[in-house]
Amino acid sequence: MRKIIIAAALTLGTVLPFGAAQASTAGAEPPHVDFSFDGLFGTFDRNQLKRGFQVYKEVCSSCHSLKLLAYRNLKDPGGPEFTEDEAKALAAEAQIPTLDDAGEPTTRKGTLADHFAYQTTPQEHATLKGAYGSIPPDLSLMAKGREHGPVYIHALISVGYEHEAPEGVTIPAGGNYNSIFPGGVIAMPKPLSDGQVAYAEKEIPQTVDQYAKDVSAFLMWVAEPKLEARHRLGFGVILFLGIMGVLFFLSYRRVWRNVDH
Repeated sequence: MRKIIIAAALTLGTVLPFGAAQASTAGAEPPHVDFSFDGLFGTFDRNQLKRGFQVYKEVCSSCHSLKLLAYRNLKDPGGPEFTEDEAKALAAEAQIPTLDDAGEPTTRKGTLADHFAYQTTPQEHATLKGAYGSIPPDLSLMAKGREHGPVYIHALISVGYEHEAPEGVTIPAGGNYNSIFPGGVIAMPKPLSDGQVAYAEKEIPQTVDQYAKDVSAFLMWVAEPKLEARHRLGFGVILFLGIMGVLFFLSYRRVWRNVDH
């Protein structure tokens, strides 16, 4: 049960049913965070993506799916770039629901072709739905589906819980106040705590802020895995148009140089 509750903490879009009336109120502006993938020349930090995957795997994968992400994608260029053996090992840790020869529910080890589907049992799902009012959402496009994207996610799961509910905001039983979430009332408890996830990179701070940055970057990659290729294409188009503009201008000057205007 503890694992379920912690995993449910990344329910980024789920509000308690009794908080629906307040959900139309905009949340506080999330503080800006500089990510390596920002800007025209932005790229993903491979080590950060691996750390973000670790946070996702250890904190929320038992509850939240990434239906658009397959284990084979973990080794794709532009992403965390795990080796094929590493990706196979990660897939093999997953228990994928299936049916045996008699048609009875069972599980099997995951393969590179499998996606990050829900891995909780039906009983655990029922518990979550009863506690939070709905099944925790898929996170595949969460970084693109929220205004400010990864900045919003970072703020929601890090600084959003730092303040008490202001006067006039009623927090119902089982609810939590989050200043970043629209309406302020959210089903999930505070998801992260310092030292919760042990990074292999000892020089990287094991803090809530760092965890939030890393998992936000990972979810951005999941939502836009071709971001680096798009940046390269955009730069190439701008460069091409710039060169063509100069050539057209020089051609214009040459053709009309002896004509009075």
